[in-house]
Amino acid sequence: MRICSLIPAATEIAFALGLGDALVGVTHECDYPPEAKQKPVVVRSMIDPARMTSGEIDREVAEVLQSGKGLYTIDEAAFIDAAPDLILTQGLCDVCALDYNEVVKATAKLSRPPTSMSLNPHCLADVLDDIRRIGAATERLSIAEKLVQGLQRRIDRVTDARPVHRQRVVCLEWYEPLYAAGHWAPEMVELAGGEDMLGCKGEPSSKVEWRDVVAARPEVILLMPCGFDVRRTVKEATLLRRSEGWNDLPAVRAGKVFAVNGNAYFSRPGPRLINGLEILAQLICPEKIAWSLSPADAARFN
Repeated sequence: MRICSLIPAATEIAFALGLGDALVGVTHECDYPPEAKQKPVVVRSMIDPARMTSGEIDREVAEVLQSGKGLYTIDEAAFIDAAPDLILTQGLCDVCALDYNEVVKATAKLSRPPTSMSLNPHCLADVLDDIRRIGAATERLSIAEKLVQGLQRRIDRVTDARPVHRQRVVCLEWYEPLYAAGHWAPEMVELAGGEDMLGCKGEPSSKVEWRDVVAARPEVILLMPCGFDVRRTVKEATLLRRSEGWNDLPAVRAGKVFAVNGNAYFSRPGPRLINGLEILAQLICPEKIAWSLSPADAARFN
């Protein structure tokens, strides 16, 4: 079987199911596991966010979308050369991946029609179901079931350690403008022992005002910009310190503002979301779960 994965999360799932050799096309963002970076790239971004601030990225994204163009483009020559039997794509977010309509157009140019599977997860259960779906489509269902069972055991270990008192938590997924994390993030906070004050389980990330953050009086603040690692998250978060009332927030006074690796553990709906859940549990409830995180996982934002 020949597989083209048009989203990083699907690439991670494919490798976790032992399908690395079957991958014949990935996106420019598929960087995990490291072997994924050796695969042919069939999807690229129309913008280069590496040297842009979160505000600049937001403005550039808005301009591209308002012009009627997509943020990602498919390399039709490379895609045709890949000749996939199965295409793994998504219908969740046009800002995060290639527009599904573009996938349909490109697929129509292939010499033989492949099977397309669109992933659209909103919660952890959906992610586990997607693993099973990919396993079933690739004759790896037994492997998928074992993977899901292992992930579920790790989820259960976290929930078994939850404290009775839930701390008020705010998860910020973007800085300029401010966005509260949605989809699976509020669920992860709840499973880890917190109460997400601004995000809604299963709902898209939402724009919020700074006054909403202040009114929430968070005891823990988690900084998890989509696509950012810890270093970049910390670097760009310095603007938050200039916000009115920052020093009066309970989380700031208690030293419980944390930058986490959103790109690896929170933005992509794949197996590593469970790593993210374990990270949240250690940050929200350190008295229940010992701190054993690396600087690449999370860092205190002092």
